[in-house]
Amino acid sequence: MNDTENWQTQNDNYLAASLEWLRLRLLRLASSNAPELASESEPKGRLYFRRKHKTVPRPRRVTDEQLASAEKARLDAEQMSPPPALLILARHLGAKLGQSLSRFEQNILLLCAAMELDPRVASLCAAAQGDTSKPFPTFALAMSLFEDPAWDVLTPDRPLRFWRLIEINQPGAQSLTASPLRADERIVNYLKGLNYIDDRLTPLLTRVANPADTPLLSPSQEAGAQSILEHFHRQSSQPISLIQLVGVDPMSKREVALRVALELKLTPFRLRSDLLAQHDSELETLTRLWQRDSRLLPIGLYLDAHETNSTESNDRESRSVRQFLERMSGLVLLSTRDTWTGLDPNRIVCEVDKPTPSEQQAHWSKLLGAHYDTPALLAGQFSLNLTTIQQIAALHLNRSAESDPNDPQAKTTKHPNHDSIWIECLSRLRPKLDSLAQRIDAKATFDHLVVPDVQRELLWSIVGQARHRTVVYDGWGFRKMMNRGLGISALFAGASGTGKTMAAEVIANELQLNLYRIDLSAVVNKYIGETEKNLRRLFDAAEEGGAVLFFDEADALFGKRSEVKDSHDRYANIEVNYLLQRMESYAGLAILATNMKSALDDAFMRRLRFVVEFSFPGVEDRKKIWRKAFPRPMPQVDYEFLARLNLTGGNIHNIALNSAFLAAQQGLDEVTMPLVLKAARTELLKLERHINEADFQWKEPKREVAVA
Repeated sequence: MNDTENWQTQNDNYLAASLEWLRLRLLRLASSNAPELASESEPKGRLYFRRKHKTVPRPRRVTDEQLASAEKARLDAEQMSPPPALLILARHLGAKLGQSLSRFEQNILLLCAAMELDPRVASLCAAAQGDTSKPFPTFALAMSLFEDPAWDVLTPDRPLRFWRLIEINQPGAQSLTASPLRADERIVNYLKGLNYIDDRLTPLLTRVANPADTPLLSPSQEAGAQSILEHFHRQSSQPISLIQLVGVDPMSKREVALRVALELKLTPFRLRSDLLAQHDSELETLTRLWQRDSRLLPIGLYLDAHETNSTESNDRESRSVRQFLERMSGLVLLSTRDTWTGLDPNRIVCEVDKPTPSEQQAHWSKLLGAHYDTPALLAGQFSLNLTTIQQIAALHLNRSAESDPNDPQAKTTKHPNHDSIWIECLSRLRPKLDSLAQRIDAKATFDHLVVPDVQRELLWSIVGQARHRTVVYDGWGFRKMMNRGLGISALFAGASGTGKTMAAEVIANELQLNLYRIDLSAVVNKYIGETEKNLRRLFDAAEEGGAVLFFDEADALFGKRSEVKDSHDRYANIEVNYLLQRMESYAGLAILATNMKSALDDAFMRRLRFVVEFSFPGVEDRKKIWRKAFPRPMPQVDYEFLARLNLTGGNIHNIALNSAFLAAQQGLDEVTMPLVLKAARTELLKLERHINEADFQWKEPKREVAVA
């Protein structure tokens, strides 16, 4: 028999001895209340007595020797080590830390729990109170039944009521002392040796991780966790009840929380702030139940308020979290994106960042081995926590192990553009952005783009900086000199159709990243603070490195701030101010496109690293665009003639596509020049531009006839 089984057996023996002692006390009280003689009119063969006009079975007499023997047996069973559950509970749930439930309070709890543990106790309670309508414990019964009664056990701040150890059913105007008492189900099971989290809390909680798991932390994160623990242990004279973990990556904060909790020999459970807000009417009860369980179990609370905005006074989640923390007395690890003010001044605040690029590269190398040369490229492009890196690497290695070694297509190429790891990184990041932005399938390359050499060089510079950020920032030490501006932001300015969107596609395609056009309808919200919250989620997700953000019609979001005349102006300016700050701290690649450059706020211009002007294409450029507008050469199309039409690349693409549909409708195998000109007329009419008939006087060139 192991230690747990041995303790359980001894605890059962203690409960059995305690219940026998309780039954004898109830019998003695019942017999002391019974009259000496029964009525002659009552049935023979059994003794009865009358009490308040109700007939109750006469209890048997209990001698002092019987009661003393039962009490001695109870005290002997109590000498087990560890102590029985009732005494452990009494020590942990005293009125104050370091105090214990009084003997009288322990006996009341035993009396209430006995109703669930022994079916005979209900009738004994009725007999002891001389009333068959009272087969339940009451405070009045306890006062008569046990020694050293104390009236203050009834007060709400004493353990029995404060910790919800007993429930009082007080209907109508019934007095407190005569009201039925019932032991809490969780407490009854605890006395039997079953220790678990209260089932009223379990729907709100999830275990942060399996206690057997080892937290996965980078050296910088491990240093932060050790700093918390050292600070925690130094404050033993004034126990710390709140550890605030601040940062943008929830997974990294969970790993640090797990590390701290396991070091403190606690199992951490996660409670989301939105669930807390949904149960704000039960906040007092939930708080008390968690405090009670945290004294009975080695558990810690990881309160996840990562998405909660503490700066908004009308935010329901923020209010619920603050009210919950004000009522808490146990240890809480609070996860927030930014530091919250107005909390416990004795709290520990720890900034938890993602692993540095060099730490990510080292972890990639450790997992992938020496046969891969992609770790530097992966760490340079993606900003991932170690848990995600480990999941992706394990998935890739498992697939490689299952592939046929003789299949040449199964061999993983070293180029990240074709590497399954690279593709898996992109797919992991997509779900975070798909709800806030529109993904564009980038197919255009530099071969498709027709722009002057100066603009082409600028676009290649953007690609080059995105690829070599790790070398410059970490290898050459620029990251240590810069707090902001680590991202790459570019403005594409020019008239509609001059190639701004295509240029964004070209960059995303060259970098093999997802391109996301920001959908204003999904980001902008009429409710105060929601737009900033959506933008924050957008930038946080994109900052992991798997996407290029493309703000089309950027002047709609990045417009100039106006003079404040009413609350609408003030909140509109707040949104612009947030964008200014977030763009400067953004570490990824963002492209802004506008055909109204002058409408942008001047402060944005300072934060842009590149400004690329897309001018109206000249004749030579239009000729190149016409040739690239068709997927294959069209012998009957006169590119020289079409280049005379004053059109942008976007217009030319529309005309080429519409002419192809006209050819298909007529059953032709290829596009002809008359069809292109017809589509061009339609495009100009759409643009409400004047049509010069001279531009459409095209004559088919004469074909030389071969002489036999």
